[in-house]
Amino acid sequence: MKTYKILFLLLFISTFTFAQNAKRDFKSANFEQENQFKVEVSDGVYFINFYNLKIVETTFYPKGEVKKDESHAVVLKPTSTHIKIDKNNNEINYKSDGISVKIQKSPFQISYYYKDKLVTSEKHGYFKSKHIPMDLVKGNIVADETEKIEFNLTEDEVLFGGGARALGMNRRGYRLPLYNRAQYGYETYAELMNFTIPLVISSKKYMIHFDNAPIGYLDLDSNKDNSLTYETISGRKTYQVIVGDSWEDLIDNYTDLTGKQPLPPRWTLGNFSSRFGYHSQKETEETIAKFQEENIPVDAVILDLYWFGKTVQGTMGNLEVDTDSFPDMKGMISNLKDKGVKTVLITEPFVLSNSKKWKEADQKQILAKDSVGNSAKYDFYFGNTGIVDIYKKEGEEWFWNIYKEIYDLGAKGFWGDLGEPEVLPSWVTFNETQKADEIHNIYGHDWARLIFEGYQKEFPNERPFILMRAGSSGSQRFGMIPWSGDVNRSWGGLQSQPEIALQMGMQGLGYMHSDLGGFAGANLDDNLYTRWLQYGIFQPIYRPHAQEDVASEPVFRNEKTKKLAKKAIELRYKMLPYNYNLAFENNQQGTPLMRPIFFEEDDANLMTNSETYLWGKDFLITPILKDSVKTKEIYFPKTSNWYNFYYNEEKIEGGQTKTVKVKDKAIPTYVRGGSFILMSKLVQTTDHYKANKLELHYYFDEKENIKRIFYNDDGLTANAFEKGNYEILEFEAEYCKRYLEIDFEAELGKNWISSEKEITLIIHNINWNPKKIKVNGKRKRILSKENTLTIPVKWNPKKELRIKITLQ
Repeated sequence: MKTYKILFLLLFISTFTFAQNAKRDFKSANFEQENQFKVEVSDGVYFINFYNLKIVETTFYPKGEVKKDESHAVVLKPTSTHIKIDKNNNEINYKSDGISVKIQKSPFQISYYYKDKLVTSEKHGYFKSKHIPMDLVKGNIVADETEKIEFNLTEDEVLFGGGARALGMNRRGYRLPLYNRAQYGYETYAELMNFTIPLVISSKKYMIHFDNAPIGYLDLDSNKDNSLTYETISGRKTYQVIVGDSWEDLIDNYTDLTGKQPLPPRWTLGNFSSRFGYHSQKETEETIAKFQEENIPVDAVILDLYWFGKTVQGTMGNLEVDTDSFPDMKGMISNLKDKGVKTVLITEPFVLSNSKKWKEADQKQILAKDSVGNSAKYDFYFGNTGIVDIYKKEGEEWFWNIYKEIYDLGAKGFWGDLGEPEVLPSWVTFNETQKADEIHNIYGHDWARLIFEGYQKEFPNERPFILMRAGSSGSQRFGMIPWSGDVNRSWGGLQSQPEIALQMGMQGLGYMHSDLGGFAGANLDDNLYTRWLQYGIFQPIYRPHAQEDVASEPVFRNEKTKKLAKKAIELRYKMLPYNYNLAFENNQQGTPLMRPIFFEEDDANLMTNSETYLWGKDFLITPILKDSVKTKEIYFPKTSNWYNFYYNEEKIEGGQTKTVKVKDKAIPTYVRGGSFILMSKLVQTTDHYKANKLELHYYFDEKENIKRIFYNDDGLTANAFEKGNYEILEFEAEYCKRYLEIDFEAELGKNWISSEKEITLIIHNINWNPKKIKVNGKRKRILSKENTLTIPVKWNPKKELRIKITLQ
């Protein structure tokens, strides 16, 4: 009898664990419209909407709640999807050729399948319960009761997502606040940072995006009961389940849903001169002159808040040139532009009550309000302030006019700082009715939208540069360039950066990067600085930036450090063709520029590895994240052989962990066997970049026949690809025992004017002298040297070019 009681108890627990809200009874189900199904239950109604074969959306409306269709994140329109409906006494199955939804009537439960395999299922689904507070933030959730949506997890799932955090790659086990907030001087651990995104990514290759803006929590199984729970103070009870056949496919589908990142201007991939901050026109011009004296490439200079005030405190909100410090801002920007250097100016959404623009902003009613309808004022580090109400038409227009004035000065980029927002009390109201906690996490997102849409309207042919440290799901579609906030200038600060960039790339924000060298603290550590800048070659934006007590610019460091920094920056510029193609891949498929190693080899043991990653498809990168490292253990994916990029082209067979020596001149960098790496001649600014003089490096490998494409356009025109103003260069290698053949082909956009290219083909890993070499059937005399073969060719991209190397 005792055994039966235990068995009954286990069955009861199992049913309770995997069944949904016991009080929720199924009532009916029917078509609402094409691809959308309405499921009525005892306490409300579900709407299930198929976007396509790999994305389905579920929304729950409790009884008495008004339908809310607005989404800050989703831009995808549902496409016609053939849905087959199977019913029996206790189940309804909405089946497509891809994703399917099963409704279990009693006990009620919703489950999701992909190609007939269970993806995930609601546990309790939607419910309300007492809020359990966390003391991590001011302005914390104050509601006694919050709304939750709960899902089942399997025991072996690794979880990613939740925005930018320093936690380790596997974020399972944490209860994470969804409340954008800066963490000054963080190092290896930060539960709360500037980007808190309500998105969970599973190692089973699915995502759940909770499509709601207000603040809340994301509980990734903190109670170790195999539960995933989204908690919020209010708003939509909407989520999308996204699946993929590969990691790249999964991210492509998510960025179809929330928007693709526009292609940035090419100069975005160059070197930035940046610090907190340049106090004067003289200091700015002298710094850029120093770069040019040292022949260190530079493409942009970023001016922090001293451009509108002499002090950090008390001047925010002026947002007009301080002519004492910058007597000829327009002339300075123009002169810098003539030297190939673009100017980026900082802006903030705060208008101090003693600033030059407070009276105007208050009179025009463009600031957020307090409880009695006055412009809301409160104190923070920079002074007594109000915040621009970008949700009010008048506030949006007023702020955009500020940007037009900056643009008219000649600025080519805008820096939006403190957009979490840095401080935003819960009692502040936007657009008459929206509470601060409802828009807090999307303020930076909508601020970027304001600038992006302003460009579309007023400067439609230009690509904007929008640097922001806060945003939300979908912010990438506004061209946002995010960075990881005020990281400590320490080895601990460096150690968290690959993880943050890799995680954010998976969440759609492929340009997440760090202040190279670290930001916070007066730490003069030349080895740290060098290693950070060497890592920077292979991360999305190359922007050393720091508090000014210790110089962030390489031109002011000692000779050895300056020499190593220059070498890193020069390689960054030579890699412009390869990196620009990564930007194009991100624009077209959402594929991040930095990619976790498990993208290459889908092994559970690699899911937590952020110390080695892929830069694009063909570089394997291992940053040096600790001081005085002499050797490093690296795992080389089994999918390829790998060749040392810097030293002797050492070949390492994939599928092994190997200890490699670490040298001062570079971090461990390996290239995939069989790959093509397109590089350019060194230039001092992207203004001088020519896509007609290139180096094509081919890493010969007997086991690999590989094709690669490289995208090119003018680097400036918005939507150049869509307008037909582009070329795509295609290179393919085929090897057999007697010969190696390399073919050049090109796809030319309908409005692209093609010109002849001078390409130096460099074949690596050659340990034999070729018998003969023919270029388009004509014999060439070429000598091999140091395991390489160099073949200069001239190529008209309108025609195919074939190089055939006879080996014996």
